Parts: sequence; C-alpha cells; structure tokens
Amino acid sequence: MRRAIIGFYLLCSTFILNAAIEEVSYSQRTPSSASQTGKKFSKPFINVAKKCTPAVVFIRAEGGMGQEHDPQDMFNDDFFQRFFGGPSRGRQRGPQISQGSGFIVSTDGYIMTNLHVVRGAKKITVHLQDGYNRQLNATFIGGDRHTDIAVIKIDESYGKNFPFLELGNSDELEVGEWVVAIGNPFHLEASVSAGIISAKGRQNLQITDYEDFIQTDAAINPGNSGGPLLDLDGNVIGMNTAIVSQSGGNMGIGFAIPSNILQNIREQLVENGTVTRGFLGVSLQAIDNDLAEAFGLDSTQGVLVVDIVEESPAEKAGLKQGDIITKLNGNPVRSPSSLRNAIVLLPPETVVQLTINRNGKTMRLPVTLGTYGQNTFISSTTSSRQLGLSVDNLTNENIRTHKLNPEEEGVVITEIQMGSPADQVKLKPGFLIIAVNHQKVTNVKEFEQALKGIKKGDRILLLIRQGRVMRFYSLKAQ
Repeated sequence: MRRAIIGFYLLCSTFILNAAIEEVSYSQRTPSSASQTGKKFSKPFINVAKKCTPAVVFIRAEGGMGQEHDPQDMFNDDFFQRFFGGPSRGRQRGPQISQGSGFIVSTDGYIMTNLHVVRGAKKITVHLQDGYNRQLNATFIGGDRHTDIAVIKIDESYGKNFPFLELGNSDELEVGEWVVAIGNPFHLEASVSAGIISAKGRQNLQITDYEDFIQTDAAINPGNSGGPLLDLDGNVIGMNTAIVSQSGGNMGIGFAIPSNILQNIREQLVENGTVTRGFLGVSLQAIDNDLAEAFGLDSTQGVLVVDIVEESPAEKAGLKQGDIITKLNGNPVRSPSSLRNAIVLLPPETVVQLTINRNGKTMRLPVTLGTYGQNTFISSTTSSRQLGLSVDNLTNENIRTHKLNPEEEGVVITEIQMGSPADQVKLKPGFLIIAVNHQKVTNVKEFEQALKGIKKGDRILLLIRQGRVMRFYSLKAQ
C-alpha cells in the first residue's frame, strides 16, 4: 500500500514537472512567434515607408508682406487656417509663411503639392528627407486653383538625380484597400500613418471647385497638405488635401485628390504652365421623384438637360433640351456635379459617348469636347507663370465685381503674384487685357494662345484698359 502511494506521488510530481516545463517552453516560444507574425504583417508598410519617405519633402513658402507667424505655432499652417478656421494670432508685419508637404515626381526635381501651400510665394524652400537634410530653393511652375494642385521645381543648380515617386492608377482603387500617408503634420518631418480607403468619388464638399475625392481614415493632420497617399506598392494614388474635423486634429475622415487627376494637371502645368479643360455646353438639373414620374422614368438616375449653349459641342452633337443623360462612357451619371466634374477633368478634343433618354427612347451620342473658357460668358480662370498673373473671361460676375463696361472685350486680371513681372509694372486686379503682342484677345483661350512659345527673358507687350484709359505695358517673362 505504501509503495502504491509513493508511486502515485511520483507520477503526479512527474506530470506537474512536465507541465511546468511545457509552460516555460510555451512562454518562451509565444512572444517570438507573435513577434514574427507582427513583423510579417508590418513588412509592406515598412517597405513603403523606407522606399517613399526620401521623395517626400517639407515645403516652406514665403509670401509678401502679411502676418508674421511663430514657426513653432501649431496653428501656423495655411492648410489649418483654410479648413479648420484656426485663430489668427499674428502681427501685421514681416513675410507671411506657409508650410506644407509635397512629393518629388521626377528625377530632375519636379514636385507636386497643394496650390494653397505655395500660392503667391516669393521664395520657396524644400527640405529633403533623403538622409542629407538638404534645404533647396524651388521655383513655382504653375497652379490650378479649381483643383488646388500646383507644381514646383527644385532649381537646376542642385542637379538632376533626385528620388521620386510614380503616380499609380486611382481608378483601380477599391474601398477597404490599405493605404499609407506620408507628410509633415505639425512640422514633424517624415511622419507615416496608415489606414484604408473609406470611400471613392466624394463630391459636394466645397473644398475645391472640381471634386472627386478619395476618402481615407489614414491619419491626416495640419502639415500633411500636399503629401502623398500611397498604395502598398509605393505608388502615389492621391494627394492629401483636407480633413473633416471639429477639433483641428485627425478624426478619421481625410480626403485626397486622385492620382489620375494629378497626372492630367501635372502634364499640362509642366508643359504649358496652365490647365485647359473639356467643355460640353449644357445646363443640368437633378431628377427627383416628381420629375421621374413626369418623364415616365423608372428611377431618378441621370440628369436633365435644361439649356444648351449656342454653338457648343452639345448643340453640334444634337443634344436637345429635355434630354436625360444617363451614362457617360458607359458609366452611370448620378448627379449634375458628377457629370460636370467628369467633363472638365478631361482634355479638350476628347470624344465622349453619352447615353441619353429622349422621349422614352435610349440613344447614344458621340460628343467631341470643346475647350472650357473658349466661350466668353463662362468663367475659366487661368494663370501665366511667365507674367505672374491670373485672368478670367468677362463674365457677368466679373463685370459686376470690377465695375467693367459690359460692351468691352478682353480678359480681366483677377490676381497678381507678388514680385512677378506683372507686379513690378504695377498691374492690378480689375485691369482689362485687350491684346498680347498686338494680338487681340477676347477670351481666356485666345490669351493662352497668344502666350504660346514665350520663353524666359522674352519681352511681352500688353495693351491694358483701366477705366477710360488705355496704355501699353512691357513685361519681361520670368
């Protein structure tokens, strides 16, 4: 009996000892296993951060005489002021400073950023994050206020061998896809955050004139403006532009301009310094349930044509008042703004296929887009980097704003870049440009044509009307 009891105790001790050894072994093995799993999951994000951070820059833009800001002040960010209404605490003295992010898109130093970061700047400095901590001067190439996109370029004296990022295809993005944002929030350089695509095609946010935003929950904060949104292959699929916030910080709702829009604007700004857009020439109305019933429709999908501009592409293609446009290039049209945005983001001379409902019958019409702004009565602001000014057509609004004569012809100056050739000869918003180098201009398109081929250092002769006075101004292209 005693032997049996001793044997039982020995058996229990062996079992307990083995269990303890197994537990120690498990406790030693588990952290390592968990660590490996975490590393494996994190690897794509680590790779993107290592690959892409050297091509992301911190931008400091110094403008004309304005408010003096404390560089360490978290509210000293043009992006913050614009979208969050941060308090203005500066003094009316010293150069105005705007700061934000950008990313290099070519080996010779072209950089994309938001226009509001560099607009009107007299001096632009970019801080590289490529391991050398360099601060380089950059030149403003061009900007588009309708999409808030700008291109700047590192001065050639610094060489032509910079790290750069490729633009991906934003049309291939899917909701739920992982993305990475890199920028300089609150002046913290090379900050990386991750999230997913929350939605696509966000519009009517009143951030820019033409909107087709990617929504993401990747942390975007003041200072990220102009930085890249990247897929896990390291391709730029958007430019971080705005957030929705009640506190001024990230709340998981950020918006980025899709890369396909960036690509279109970039090519035009680099080549011409200006942006041209497609033009259809229709006035549109959304379809509600009452209109759907009146037109005998099964749904409210599509937009109703309520007016057509004379001699426009729409009129030439045979569109009629009362037509319902249901599809553009096979894609459903959901609202007037979605169709308008899709058209203006296409280049002129693009042939689009419209699917329309006319008196209950489905028809398909090919339309060759015109140039937005060629019609004098439609606003089409453009900027000239050679002159340092922006002009617009003589719309009714511009005539009222600048108190112009409705019978006049020409383009009205809407903005002057400080320190530019236009500023040096004291041109002002509201002045009317009648001719460029003796070539008459009656709309924005003709103004752009008159400046084609102008090179740095060329003399440009402008015929200007100010009230009842007309005079010539000679400007040297920058």
